[in-house]
Amino acid sequence: MKLKLDENWTTKNNGYPLFDSEVERYISVVPNEHQLRLQEKPFYAFLHFGMNTANDREWGNATETVKDFDISKVKPAQWVKAVKAAGMTGIILTCKHHDGFCLWDTKMTDFKATNSLIGMDIVKAVADECYCNDIDFGVYLSPWDMHEKTYGTPAYNDYFVAQLTELCTNYGKLFEVWFDGAKGADAKAFTYDWQRYYDVIHKLQPDANIAVCGEDIRWVGNEAGKTRKSEYSVVPSSLRKCEAVEKNSQQGVDDAQRLQRIDTMDEDLGSRAILKTNEYLCWYPAQVDVSIRKGWFYHKKDDKTVKSVKKLLNIYINSVGNNCVLLLNIPPNKNGVIHSKDTTVLKKLGRKISEMTQNPVIESKPGELSKEQGYLEYLFDSPKKLKYFIASEDISQSQRVEKFDLYLLKPNGKYKKAYSGTIIGSRKIVKLKGKALGALFIIRQSRSNPVIKSIGFYE
Repeated sequence: MKLKLDENWTTKNNGYPLFDSEVERYISVVPNEHQLRLQEKPFYAFLHFGMNTANDREWGNATETVKDFDISKVKPAQWVKAVKAAGMTGIILTCKHHDGFCLWDTKMTDFKATNSLIGMDIVKAVADECYCNDIDFGVYLSPWDMHEKTYGTPAYNDYFVAQLTELCTNYGKLFEVWFDGAKGADAKAFTYDWQRYYDVIHKLQPDANIAVCGEDIRWVGNEAGKTRKSEYSVVPSSLRKCEAVEKNSQQGVDDAQRLQRIDTMDEDLGSRAILKTNEYLCWYPAQVDVSIRKGWFYHKKDDKTVKSVKKLLNIYINSVGNNCVLLLNIPPNKNGVIHSKDTTVLKKLGRKISEMTQNPVIESKPGELSKEQGYLEYLFDSPKKLKYFIASEDISQSQRVEKFDLYLLKPNGKYKKAYSGTIIGSRKIVKLKGKALGALFIIRQSRSNPVIKSIGFYE
């Protein structure tokens, strides 16, 4: 097999300029401090819980009353335990879904949990449990509100800002604020004052990332756990416009299934061909949001749809291991706990993720590569049965690698191509098979000198 070692980023660079004014423009785009922290904790939980849990629905219908929320207890300690067992580092709670029912003691409406049978501030209970167990806490607040009478008028923006202010003020440090663009097809035409919402968060929670109708994290574009082949973080700034997210989000309760059926997308968001035609660029990494079961809220009929450990591990590898963050939804049930089928799978998943890096063969921190490092060669002390190759760029220096090849040195002394990839970004995870005596990591194309934070081979 011809390895073509002389065809790498230091020589041909796959026919692209290694460094010119355009490349300089691309690599000048870097993450802010809270986006950097995000990439260190790329796997966290969504907890859909609220009026829909009580009524066994996915969306409300605008007829609910406080009495309909007949849940009498919640056990946040069990929620946090399940999340930690899976290796997740944070929780985002649906503090208000589209039905408008609030899980906290808001002053803006009587339609809230503290006026219901349970009589408690559920947001505070969950937030407190998170902070006691070193789990980050974040909030989901639906802009669409079926219950609030001011919705569709300018007064609703004031109402929403007041509720957002409460959540950003009374529940400790938030790591993420999550907005979605879902809106019923028959909902009143209304323009949300997004910039005003962002300004509140910037002032009160300056370290929080804003997703998905937000400035810091973009929606991957489906709810099926699928990603693009090349999931870039440096993209045109126009992608931050929330209108596009609203248009492509759920327009009806049945759309959840449509969004789960979308195949891996081929859209190019960040190649040189795209970037060169856009004057304004931004760092905007993708978030994969997917539910552990068929629905977002708990339904007993969905107990048989809980995803297997194998399925979830593949989603993890194809999201966290493809320069994305993974937001896995785990819906508590009407008894205020996460179902045992879910917790069993989560515990096994956490073990599988931990095992990925338990047996390192070689771990290195190359840093910025020089002109003499068109490829990196690794030799093992004996034949190793490899399972994973994991690489990360130093994204504080932007996203640079655009194409690479990985070859394994087989016990017969010959090299065999194990993988051809494009981007690396915050993390690239490659599943490997078979025994090897060593490996060649060849970067074929890059935007300026690659800056590799870490490379690891694992048994």
